[in-house]
Amino acid sequence: MAGHSKWATTKHKKAIIDARRGKMFAKLIKNIEVAARVGGGDPAGNPTLYDAIQKAKKASVPNDNIERARKRGAGEEAGGADWQTVTYEGYGPNGVAVLIECLTDNRNRAASEVRVAMTRNGGNMADPGSVAYLFNRKGVVILEKNDLTEDDVLTAVLDAGAEDVNDLGDRFEVVCEPGDLVAVRTALQDAGIDYDSAELSFIPSVTVPLDADGARKVMKLVEALEDSDDVQEVYTNADIPDEVLAELDEE
Repeated sequence: MAGHSKWATTKHKKAIIDARRGKMFAKLIKNIEVAARVGGGDPAGNPTLYDAIQKAKKASVPNDNIERARKRGAGEEAGGADWQTVTYEGYGPNGVAVLIECLTDNRNRAASEVRVAMTRNGGNMADPGSVAYLFNRKGVVILEKNDLTEDDVLTAVLDAGAEDVNDLGDRFEVVCEPGDLVAVRTALQDAGIDYDSAELSFIPSVTVPLDADGARKVMKLVEALEDSDDVQEVYTNADIPDEVLAELDEE
């Protein structure tokens, strides 16, 4: 799991600084719009919206864009699409399980793009339910280490329902049950600890260790899937050891 998380973190950092910045902005904006539509446009009364806005701000999405998305979702401003959430399941190279979460206004297009990305990169689509059972839905909060120790974070979040604090190198990952996510991120705020993102995620219960060749293939598949505007998140149960990650970073 740690390998999976570290890879996700590395990928996240690269995504912010490379040419896919615009694509990432669009996905963050979409999350805000949907959260406002589902739970109302007031972040104080809608934790999902609050977290979506926080994540967008941390990624340097302009405030104007954030506010317009919130208003569109809440119906205060015209526009906005009829976004639907669709999840696809499949297997990648080396038998790695892949869960693909889409937010789309065209289910046929989303299905087609996901299928093409999978088949061109050594993956296969799977029937609903055949992969999902390998993952657990969890709340995940990511924060920069700065001068914090694992104990500092644990002390802040333990009473709020946190299950685990994982060391991701330059960040910590706090894992909790979905229903405890708001309490955990509030506990961090109350302790004066800043965080990068707080959201629901899928964490694998069983992982598949990969060598450099396998890791390269799985990363290529994930990148191909994330190139689709309809794909919001890609989860895998790949475990990429630190030494393999280091080797790939040098390429």
